[in-house]
Amino acid sequence: DRASVSLRTLSRERDQALKIMAQVLQHPVFPESVLAREKTRLLSALKEAETRPEAIADKTFQKAVFGKHHYALPVSGDIPGVEQITTAELKDFYRTHYNVNRAVVAIMGDVTRAQAEAIAQQLTAQLPAGSDGAPLPAVAMQISASEHRIAHPVSQSHILIGSPGMSRNDPDYFPLYVGNYILGGGGFVSRLMNEVREKRGLVYSVYSYFIPLKQPGVFQIGLQTKKEQADGALALVRKTLADFVAQGPTEKELTAAKQNIVGGFPLRIDSNRKILDYLSVIGFYEMPLTYLDDFSSKVEKVTVAQIRSAYARHIHPEQMATVIIGAPEAGMTSGSTK
Repeated sequence: DRASVSLRTLSRERDQALKIMAQVLQHPVFPESVLAREKTRLLSALKEAETRPEAIADKTFQKAVFGKHHYALPVSGDIPGVEQITTAELKDFYRTHYNVNRAVVAIMGDVTRAQAEAIAQQLTAQLPAGSDGAPLPAVAMQISASEHRIAHPVSQSHILIGSPGMSRNDPDYFPLYVGNYILGGGGFVSRLMNEVREKRGLVYSVYSYFIPLKQPGVFQIGLQTKKEQADGALALVRKTLADFVAQGPTEKELTAAKQNIVGGFPLRIDSNRKILDYLSVIGFYEMPLTYLDDFSSKVEKVTVAQIRSAYARHIHPEQMATVIIGAPEAGMTSGSTK
């Protein structure tokens, strides 16, 4: 969805630091020597990533979930694409996407409102003129079930399960967010962790999360387990998810989740850096300016019925992509799903 440039500086050094930042943002240069160096560095990283099971899993999974949509593309690119990048393409991309109409400036710290407005003007006044650009194509919310089993010489299977989830401004954001804390986002207090690790010892860790973007980003469940336990663990995760979608959480689970989320929220905004990150998201996604003020009350208002209804609309366990890297070999015994 977006790229960002950040600056942290002492107040006494602010003017000089902003001058340099404005120059970089508004008058960038793309020397051939630097491009060649960065291509070499990135290509080396991409080649190394092709050997790592977690990188293989993520690349395969994103393509399985999003198909030909832009969200399927790896953030770091791929080897053929990086090899072909030219200076002219970089300059054209900059003029198209780094324009004043797209810019959002978030500022946190020792500045007045007037100073903040002046800083925003200083950083954007000479950005290229341009339009808002074409909107992203819609994400197909319902996908065909698929399973990708890829052999790999690792001792454990890496498993990802998921589908498109929700956008940043989805009306169901808070029911889905709180529900996910209960399902797999709450660490050791989550249902997936309780069922798959605590009761049966099939994994060290299992988790779930949403990545909300302008268009619906991914809903993902991930785990690692011994190869001989992979099929059993996968079946148990699928059953746990299906039960959660069908029945929702218990009132006890919901009460505990609200207490943990609301109680921990101050730690998520206890520094300028954290608040600045939130401000940039609020600005880019055009969220309510009262988002941080309203967060705890929005969480407190979520009900079991709202979670069950939201998951029924967004999550379809029978229509999910599954990727297993280091798939179990024929004849291996799977763990119990009872």
